[in-house]
Amino acid sequence: MTGISAPATGLIGLTQIHGDVGELIRIGQWLNGDGFKQWEHAFVSLGAGLIVEAEPGGARIGNADEYSAIHWCYGIAKLATPDQLQAVADAARKYAGVPYSFLDYAELAAHRLHIPVPGLKTFIGDSKHLICSQLCDQAEQDAGIHLFKDGRWPGFVTPADLFNLDVTLTPGE
Repeated sequence: MTGISAPATGLIGLTQIHGDVGELIRIGQWLNGDGFKQWEHAFVSLGAGLIVEAEPGGARIGNADEYSAIHWCYGIAKLATPDQLQAVADAARKYAGVPYSFLDYAELAAHRLHIPVPGLKTFIGDSKHLICSQLCDQAEQDAGIHLFKDGRWPGFVTPADLFNLDVTLTPGE
């Protein structure tokens, strides 16, 4: 499941982020109840080694080979047809240029901790600012695939959530 280049269009990939940003994301995921996982960044494969990823400078199209280890979410891919996976990639591509929001991690934690914040659900679900995992989940939703069946709010997803879902869909791997 771990590799460097993107194997298929529409697949979600997860990787580690080193340094201070990675530490902040790990803390955000911990506050969100995900524990400390090694996957802090998520992106969608466009095929041919290209990916769409949300970064602090905004969502961009980049290369999968910028990362030394990638967990490709083959379990999640089982939820889609090849046409839907292409639709996921097409949807993800449309989010290139969308601003990033570190505030989303605070908002996710506020929701998890049941802190009453006016407009919280709307803010978390707003696709005009996305953290990496929200971009992946939104692209899946745009393609007609609802990854999480647990009643969570739209946008209430971290890279660790994607990893945990993928692991449940690929038992024994």
